[in-house]
Amino acid sequence: MSDVIWEESFCGEGNSCYRIGTDGQGNSYIAVAGAEDRFLTDSREALQQMIRDIKAGKADHLL
Repeated sequence: MSDVIWEESFCGEGNSCYRIGTDGQGNSYIAVAGAEDRFLTDSREALQQMIRDIKAGKADHLL
């Protein structure tokens, strides 16, 4: 696995803190803060699209 560069934690209400990271190979990673050794990974483009979709309200039904 390539070295992941993690961003600062993003914390919502309560204890729901997540970290987003990228590597030099164009992959993106999402992990629960403090558990970065267990992550989801996909392409950087997939992460960008997911963020756009969330901002557009496509995940509001999950709230």
